[in-house]
Order: sequence, then structure tokens, then C-alpha cells
Amino acid sequence: MRTVALAMVLSMCAGAAMAADPVLGVWKTKPDDNGNFGHVRVETCAALICGTLVKAFDGAGKEIDSDNVGKRIIWDMQPYGDGFYDDGKVWSPDRNKTYNSEMQLSGNSLAVKGCVLGICRDGGTWTRVK
Repeated sequence: MRTVALAMVLSMCAGAAMAADPVLGVWKTKPDDNGNFGHVRVETCAALICGTLVKAFDGAGKEIDSDNVGKRIIWDMQPYGDGFYDDGKVWSPDRNKTYNSEMQLSGNSLAVKGCVLGICRDGGTWTRVK
């Protein structure tokens, strides 16, 4: 019985620690090849980090309709500590490609990088939306 209780307490503590992950929130992406950018809500999905496009904007900063709103942009990202996230995927809507990705958090900046079939791409630095 003690083992079960201890496992439950540890599980709740791990969940609380994940909920407090500093990468959680809304992030503005860097402009894509078309000059458009988006807001991605980063949250926990089980014990991993994921993100969904919640708004899309044109190059002038005007909100636009996009079929990509509501789609996963980030999934299966593993937090490794010190603001480093790896072993996840990032989907680039403008290229319709999914990259094996990593992210590095530094304050209100999130550097995103990814590779597919040996071709690597700098996803740029995303900024936290206030």
C-alpha cells in the first residue's frame, strides 16, 4: 500500500513540475517563406511538450484565416532541463514538412531547429507573446 501511495505522490509531483515548465505559453513564430507568422500555444501532452497553431498573421501583422489554425505544430518534445528540448517534431506549414527538432529556451526567446532527410533548417527564434 505504501508503494502505491508513494507512486501516486511522485506522479503528482512530476505532473506539477511539468505544468510549471517555463516553455509553456503562447509563442510568435518567425515569418515563414511567405512572410506569414503564427501564434503557437505550447503546452504539455502527457509527459511531453506539444504546440498548436492558435492564430495566423500576414506579413503586415493582420490576423488571417488559415486552414492550419488548430493543427499541431510541435509534438513529442522531451524536456531535458536548462531550457533544452529535443527528440520531438515540428511541422512547417509553409513547406508542409515535419522536422526532427530541438528547441532552446532563453528567457522570452525560443530557438527552434530541425532536420528532415539530412537537410537541416533553422526555424528561427520565436518570441513569447505577452
